[in-house]
Amino acid sequence: MTPTKWVRIWNERLPDVPLTLVGVPAAEAYGLLRGSGADAGFVRLPVDDADLSAIPLYTEQTVVVIPKDHVVAAVEEVSTEDLADEIVLHPLDDVLGWETLPGRPAFERPETTADAIELVAAGIGVLAVPQSLARLHHRKDLTYRPLSDGPESRVALSWPEERTTDLVEEFIGIVRGRTVNSTRGRPPTPPQPKTRGRADAGGKAGAKSGGAKSGAKPAAGKSGGKGGRAGSAAPKAAKRGKPRGRR
Repeated sequence: MTPTKWVRIWNERLPDVPLTLVGVPAAEAYGLLRGSGADAGFVRLPVDDADLSAIPLYTEQTVVVIPKDHVVAAVEEVSTEDLADEIVLHPLDDVLGWETLPGRPAFERPETTADAIELVAAGIGVLAVPQSLARLHHRKDLTYRPLSDGPESRVALSWPEERTTDLVEEFIGIVRGRTVNSTRGRPPTPPQPKTRGRADAGGKAGAKSGGAKSGAKPAAGKSGGKGGRAGSAAPKAAKRGKPRGRR
C-alpha cells in the first residue's frame, strides 16, 4: 500500500492528531486489528466479517516478477500459458489464492514473498504477485510484466466493528473521498472558529458604536427619521403648489 495521499489529507484536517503507519505482512494484518495494535488497516479480501468491518477500495493488477534478461521481459504482457515451462514460486504468504498454480512447482515453497524475490533474482523461478508487492520488493536486476489471466487481489479498508470511533470514521471518510464539510457517517462538524469570530465581531461593533450603530442596524429606525423629514416636507410642497395669483 502507498497511503501517502490519505496521510497528507489527514495531517491537513487534523494537524494535532498524529497518524502512525505500521507495516505488517498481509497474514498478520487481521491479528493486529483484533489485538488493538491498529485502529484500521488496509487488507486483502476476503475478510472474516464476524467482528471486522470492511470497505472494498480497488482491485489490483497481478504481475509476474522476472529477471531483466528473462525472455518474458521482451513482451508487454504475459498469460498463464506463457509460464507453462517456468518454475513459478508459491510463497507461504501468498495473497492471490490460486486455484491452480501455473507453470512448474518448485521443490519447496519459500516462506515469504521477500524470500521468493531472492530466488527470482538467483534465476531459480518467477513469481506472480499483486503489483504493489512487486514495487515494494523492487530490485535493479528484476522487472515485472502484467499477467493477463491471473487471479486478482482486492484491497479493502478494515477495522474492528466494536471500535468504530469518531477518528476511525474520519479516516474512513478521507479514504472514501469525502470533503471536509461532509457529515455523512460522523457527527456534524461544530461551528468553525471563523463563523464564531464573525458573530463576536458583530456584538463588539454594536457595543463600541453605541446607539448610533444599533439604531442604524434596523432599517426601519433610520428610514423612520428620514420619513419624518419627508412628511414635514410634504406640506411645503403643497404650499408651493398653490397659485400665486390668489395671494
